[in-house]
Amino acid sequence: MRKEIKTICLNYLPILFLLIGWELSSQMKIVPESMLPSLKNTLVTWISYLFEGDLLKHTGDSLWRWAMGFLLSVFVGTTLGIGMARYKAARNFFAPLVEISYPIPKPVLIPVFMIWLGIGNSSKIMVIFLGCIIPVVISAFNGARGVDKYLIWSARNMGTSEKKILWKVIIPGALPDILSGIRSSLALSYIMMVVSEMLTANSGLGFLIFFLGESGVYEGLFAAVLTVAILGFAADRLYLWLMDKILIWREE
Repeated sequence: MRKEIKTICLNYLPILFLLIGWELSSQMKIVPESMLPSLKNTLVTWISYLFEGDLLKHTGDSLWRWAMGFLLSVFVGTTLGIGMARYKAARNFFAPLVEISYPIPKPVLIPVFMIWLGIGNSSKIMVIFLGCIIPVVISAFNGARGVDKYLIWSARNMGTSEKKILWKVIIPGALPDILSGIRSSLALSYIMMVVSEMLTANSGLGFLIFFLGESGVYEGLFAAVLTVAILGFAADRLYLWLMDKILIWREE
């Protein structure tokens, strides 16, 4: 237990140093208050926004859009990646689409979806979906292609159906790669969420960041940014814990 606590403290020590540096740089006037409000004032503003309810409302709107876009990208991306690895026809059809869309910066699609879908939730969900799906597709494809062929051949020789081979051999074998790709998409999903809301939304954390920045309320701006950072960090830690539980068989 002591070793685990020590490890946790060491892992989060850089974050503590960052917060201390933030406060000291403001108190010592290294950075002007107009450019970087103190951590103390930012936290006070964050608490006031939290109790007033505005922060909760915008956070709820953002998380709903994020969940829809991210979960859709995980489901479609995993299915598509495994399908491309298993079936040559699917690979020949979808591989060029994946390759041509990979280098495109997804935020440039925001105006397009705003024209097609308006400024409602649909355009934001679609941007998050497209911004996250490619890493999932690639990781699922590589994971499924990397499964030991001797395991597949052995299962077939024993009379195992293709459906059972998929669920009992290929997916478990590809799972570590799939989960790693999903983690990469998890980070991208928050970026896409904020960017899309900054440009085409009237609610959400991205909208709040843009609105407070334009209004010159910098304590509120950094409070909103801090909220995004906390949500992203908590989601990543929770996902790592979930990965350890799912992949516990690798340690046996």
